[in-house]
Amino acid sequence: MSVPGLTVGRIARVGFAVLDAVALGAAFDARTGSAGNFFSFFTILSNVLGIVVLLVGGLRAPTGPRWAALRGAATLYLVITGIVYAVLLSNQDVGLTEPWINSVLHRVTPVVVLVDWLLLPPWPRASWRLALGWLGFPLAYFAYSLLRGPVVDWYPYPFLDPRETGGYGRVATYAVALAALMMLLSLAVAWLGQWRATARQPSRDPGGDVTTPPAG
Repeated sequence: MSVPGLTVGRIARVGFAVLDAVALGAAFDARTGSAGNFFSFFTILSNVLGIVVLLVGGLRAPTGPRWAALRGAATLYLVITGIVYAVLLSNQDVGLTEPWINSVLHRVTPVVVLVDWLLLPPWPRASWRLALGWLGFPLAYFAYSLLRGPVVDWYPYPFLDPRETGGYGRVATYAVALAALMMLLSLAVAWLGQWRATARQPSRDPGGDVTTPPAG
C-alpha cells in the first residue's frame, strides 16, 4: 500500500511528526512562564529535533552520512528523554496539564523515533566516534541549565536544582550518573543501527535511506 512517491513508512513519519508538533503547540499554550523557560526543557528541544527528522525523513527521505548522524542524534536524545522521564520525573509535576500531551512528548515520540531507527536503519557500519560526539549537546545542556538557573531563579528539572537536591554535590552526582548512562545509550543506538542495517542488506530500505556507512 502506498501513494505516489511515498512508502507506508514515510507516511507514518509525517503523521507522527504532525502529532508531535500539535502536542508541542498545545504544551506551549498550556504552560505558564516565559518562552525562554519553555525552550530550556530538554524534552522540548529533543522533540523539536524529532519533528524535523520525522518530517524531513517522510517528505524527502535524504541519504548520506550527515543525515544518518542527525537521525542518530535525534534517536539518542529522545531515548534519553523517555528514560529520564520514566525513572526520575514520572511522579513529578512537569507542567503539562493534559495527559495526552505528556504521553506524546515523553512516551510516544521517543518510541516512534527508536522504532524508526530500527526498522529503517541508515547505515551498515556504526561510527563509534560519531556516536560519542552526540553527547556534546546533552553535556552542553547541563552546563547551560546550571549557569542559567541562578540567573533566572528557575531550573527545568528538580534534579538540576541544588535547592531541591540538597546542594551542588548531589546535582553533580546526578550529572555524572546521567552522563555515564548517555554514553552507554549513544553506543547502543549506533550499534543497533549497524546491526539492523546489516540485517537489511542490500542497499536501500523502504523509508528511502541508503545504507551507506558514514565517514569515520
